Amino acid sequence: MATSKQERRMVFDIRGRRKVAVKVVYAVLAVLMGLSLFLVVGPLNIGEIFGNSSGGNAAGQFEEGAEKFELKLKKEPENTDLLIALTRERVNAANQLYSIGPEEERKVTPEALQQLQLASDSWTRYLKATKEPSAGVAQLMAPNLIVSAQYARTVPEAKANVEAAAEAEKIVADQRPSLNSLTTLAFYEAILSHNAQAKALGQKAAAKYATSKFQRENIENEIKRYEESGKKFHELVKESEAKEAGAGKAALEGSPGSILGETSLGSTGLGE
Repeated sequence: MATSKQERRMVFDIRGRRKVAVKVVYAVLAVLMGLSLFLVVGPLNIGEIFGNSSGGNAAGQFEEGAEKFELKLKKEPENTDLLIALTRERVNAANQLYSIGPEEERKVTPEALQQLQLASDSWTRYLKATKEPSAGVAQLMAPNLIVSAQYARTVPEAKANVEAAAEAEKIVADQRPSLNSLTTLAFYEAILSHNAQAKALGQKAAAKYATSKFQRENIENEIKRYEESGKKFHELVKESEAKEAGAGKAALEGSPGSILGETSLGSTGLGE
């Protein structure tokens, strides 16, 4: 969740050696977005996340709308309704800026990521301005923060975005507890190596919302799988911190990591 203008410009430059860092983050977060769902997908509205793409013209309209809200916020910087509207406009603009692959799959672009960063900024401002955050906006932001984490330029930036996604998902789980919201939060916590919290959330989901032994076993097994990824992610964070302290960012950008992989976008929870 970078906030400075310099960081914002750098985070979306994925050319040259920075591609290596992107691939490293892809690897450790691949399980977040590439789960094979073996239960019915929960209340997460994928259409709301991605939108109906109509090209750059629609994106421009959303960006213009966002700029209007920004102007209004200069007079009312803590107006929560304006901050919610601004956040949604930025996410909608990002949705229109995804490119379409040969099999109609959506692919993230630097322009889309820029809008997601701006959405993250307005979401952060909103959280500071409200005592009762909206579960609906939190549900919109959590997966988009994971997208930002996937494409972060450095591992610390990826970690910050996963933490922000977990914070958003906790709002959803607190206000709208379900099998999906609780297990999604459990998975995020496991990726962050908060294993005790992940287990507790999994147990709560199993006890209150699982309807079969199969579901309960799947919850336990998936949390274990995320804990393994979390262990690797934690090691990568420590390694990156050591390299930044000793040799600067150039060493981090040149490190290929031990696991490479690809990911797709989607819901991580196990059901409703």
